[in-house]
Amino acid sequence: MKVEVSVFRDIRINDYDYGLPDSRIAKYPLVKRDESKLLVYKEGKITDTRFCNLPEYLPDNSLMIFNNTKVIQARLHFQKITGAQIEIFCLEPHNPNDYQLNFQQTQRCSWVCLVGNLKKWKEGDLVKELAVNGEPVIFKARRIQTNGDSHIIEFEWDNTGVTFSELLEVAGELPIPPYLNRDTEEQDKETYQTIYSKIDGSVAAPTAGLHFTPEVFESLGKNGVKTAEVTLHVGAGTFRPVKTEEVKDHVMHSEFISVKKDVIEQLLNHKGKIIAVGTTSVRTLESLYYIGELLEKDNSSGELKVTQWQPYKARVEKQLSVKESLTNIFTYLDKNNLTSLIAETQIIIAPGYIYKIVDGIITNFHQPKSTLLLLVSAFTGGDNWKAIYKHALDNDYRFLSYGDSSLLLKE
Repeated sequence: MKVEVSVFRDIRINDYDYGLPDSRIAKYPLVKRDESKLLVYKEGKITDTRFCNLPEYLPDNSLMIFNNTKVIQARLHFQKITGAQIEIFCLEPHNPNDYQLNFQQTQRCSWVCLVGNLKKWKEGDLVKELAVNGEPVIFKARRIQTNGDSHIIEFEWDNTGVTFSELLEVAGELPIPPYLNRDTEEQDKETYQTIYSKIDGSVAAPTAGLHFTPEVFESLGKNGVKTAEVTLHVGAGTFRPVKTEEVKDHVMHSEFISVKKDVIEQLLNHKGKIIAVGTTSVRTLESLYYIGELLEKDNSSGELKVTQWQPYKARVEKQLSVKESLTNIFTYLDKNNLTSLIAETQIIIAPGYIYKIVDGIITNFHQPKSTLLLLVSAFTGGDNWKAIYKHALDNDYRFLSYGDSSLLLKE
């Protein structure tokens, strides 16, 4: 069957630009996370409130989905004998390519990395002397392959009692977003993590979740809101602006996702609205539909990956319902005795996309000309994002990772 990609990709990224003064970018979070502003958008109307009041604005019988990924201390600094400073930014595991296996390595592992000041590192190993748990460790980095602007870096250390995860905790630095234009500070280790972060792997926080406090969770429970967790490890690509004139020429980054079998079952059985906390949860949930679609064609599929344009391909055959798609995943997990779905997604959500699973989004205010802004535009429809962002700018909302947030609901 001939497959064509819809013309939506002709959208121009300059139509998703807006003026964002540096003064509106929040450089630090509020002392009390849930005192941040919350913009509620529903049926074309905007309401201003505080995040602590979030449960009051959620639809009855909502199921809220959180991304439980944890930001790792992914920036490593080495100094050559010449004095040159080399920065290695770990993006994703290469060997072993499983996150948890890689973190548990006790002698060597390799990662896909970005390298700063590369021109000063022509050859040879970078070496760093450390103390981990009171034990001396010689930590080495070796560049073994180059792929475009990224590099495969092999790490090696001489103490088998130390895991790579422990090395990152001691030698690494938390990678706060580049647009904050400041160095990482000690407080960022706490404030740039959600209070429910559990699974190591992200190089950027799912920042919509930074507003949640134990008090908000307690209030959600009292209001009958159900919760569940998924995992998407956020890559550095989340900060990558769309540099092409047309979105069709932008290459979306891939990210690791993991969803437990009981969460798939919860999604299948839930009768109310599904609210995604953050764009990463959106990407995970919407990718599930297309994974179920892949499994409809091949139930023995080894590698499950949602490609960038898969949702936009015109098809002759009948589209699956959400229930049919999620049932395919549940059956696949059951048949293979798996407790979690492990997959990869490259999905791009932009105007023209039809949301399958998500009924509401909690999200911060994003950079101009970003794929995250395209996702918001696709959800709110037409140019409604412009009114939302104008209101936020006119009413002193704080923008980006440490800024305020919004609750966007389908009409």
